Amino acid sequence: MKTRLLAEAFLLVLTLSIAFPRYGAAEEEEKPAATVDVAAFSKYVWRGYELSKDSVVIQPSATVAYKGVSLNLWGNMDTDVHGDERDEAKWNETDLTLAYEKSIGIITLSGGFIYYALDGADDSREFYLCATVNTFLSPTISVYREVAHLPSWYLSFGVSHSFELAKGITFDLAGSVGYYSSDDNDFTEVDENGNSTGERYRAFHDGKISAGLTIPLMQYLSVSPTVAYTFPLSGKADDLITSSSISDKSDFFYGGVTVSFSF
Repeated sequence: MKTRLLAEAFLLVLTLSIAFPRYGAAEEEEKPAATVDVAAFSKYVWRGYELSKDSVVIQPSATVAYKGVSLNLWGNMDTDVHGDERDEAKWNETDLTLAYEKSIGIITLSGGFIYYALDGADDSREFYLCATVNTFLSPTISVYREVAHLPSWYLSFGVSHSFELAKGITFDLAGSVGYYSSDDNDFTEVDENGNSTGERYRAFHDGKISAGLTIPLMQYLSVSPTVAYTFPLSGKADDLITSSSISDKSDFFYGGVTVSFSF
């Protein structure tokens, strides 16, 4: 099964490479690049869902990229899993992303495959496509297609902007909204008591706003403190997020810091 997953991801990236070939032999030759991040946050929130409570989560990430093709490995470690009486840290998610990116004029196109290896839940597979307009606010449209566990579409629209401060420091603002459309009879709307209505879930789902700083410490090292707020975009989303989150709430404020090393 895993061999098949990697084959699917490879074929997608190969297709994108053929569809968007690289032009301009006179351009400066690209060199491989790598980035290693380590982030610590007060809460793990994904697409509006609260996935940790009353603990710090550690999220390391490593990316290698060459000529538009990149491979990323990301993980989540909950330092005190809610409801676990053993009171110990637990590694509960590992994500692998294979992607291809190409700039055409002021538009950057990217696409790829994400494999979510989850502890205590069915693993997930998503294909995605994104388009970013490299202008004021960097508007970005992203489309994700879940093809394994609970097949569905997730559409996201986001904007972001960075303001330059002193000594290379930037003040970074971002916002996004998401829409879910389920194709699976097990991914349904719920009522205010968390009971399924039997209707496939299709609704404006989550919003997120964030603010932070990017502070370069030396040539290859930077640190980025961030705060974020997530909230439901509709009554259907409010009921579903509340019933699925640990705190029985639908909006969350959290923060953290990321240390990045790029070379």
